[in-house]
Amino acid sequence: MAHPDIVYFNTQYLSKADVKISPDDRGFLFADGVYEVIRAYKGQFFRMDLHLKRLARSLRELKIDGPSMGSIAEISDMLIQRNNLKDSDAAIYIQITRGAAPRKHAFPKSAPSPTVYLNAYTIQPPVEAWEKGAKAITTPDIRWTRCDIKSVSLLPNVMASQAAAEAGAKDAIFIRDGFVTEGAHTNVCAVFNGHLQTHPTNNYILPGVTREVVLSLCAKLNLPVNETPIPAKSLPRADEIMLLGTSTEVMPIVQVDNWQTGNGKPGPITRKLQKAFRQLRECSAQ
Repeated sequence: MAHPDIVYFNTQYLSKADVKISPDDRGFLFADGVYEVIRAYKGQFFRMDLHLKRLARSLRELKIDGPSMGSIAEISDMLIQRNNLKDSDAAIYIQITRGAAPRKHAFPKSAPSPTVYLNAYTIQPPVEAWEKGAKAITTPDIRWTRCDIKSVSLLPNVMASQAAAEAGAKDAIFIRDGFVTEGAHTNVCAVFNGHLQTHPTNNYILPGVTREVVLSLCAKLNLPVNETPIPAKSLPRADEIMLLGTSTEVMPIVQVDNWQTGNGKPGPITRKLQKAFRQLRECSAQ
């Protein structure tokens, strides 16, 4: 019988409680590593190819020689099976660090074996927030300027998420130099006069998989898209605001800080994209 909490750690499938990470692991010491989260609907992964492409890029950017993406896909599938999640709404968390080595800032001259960890878990969909909309707060973007790398170095995101939680909000929207970049764990879109506007993909945002899917849906639905930074001062004038993410999917935001978005309800373009996204993922789960 499958163990309810089986993970993969450095070539082995074992109980999560049995995982032992070296105190010299550079992920622990320096946040010298990357991660990825992939959704699985009824045992079928959603856009795994895009997630693995992003993971491979993050590894290249940090010069970590990780496992093949094919092996990551196989391990992910095995974890879904071993944890009895084939009929569940689930996700796979993947983390790869440079490995364990004596504590020096520069890369070890002899590259250690990377630390590879994957686990599978159930997802509780935020149904009420999808239907009624959610609140967000704004916060200064104090992160480093390589946000395009999905690094485990997430302290600014953690602090922003905590501020959002304390304010009763779903996420924090980062503002850098007077412009909206993204959320603490989402991409941000706003609608102005029927046009969807979102920050372009560069070093200031993570190239979100859900963002890429939604922009492709906009093209199919003939919804105009403007990939330019949103001035923070214009955000209160947006007709609609939405957050996009692997766990968030398409989340309507009806309040930011102390002001209301539009009429305070999820707007028509958000609803159209929610429906199209839901249909797409349901097809992938069949």
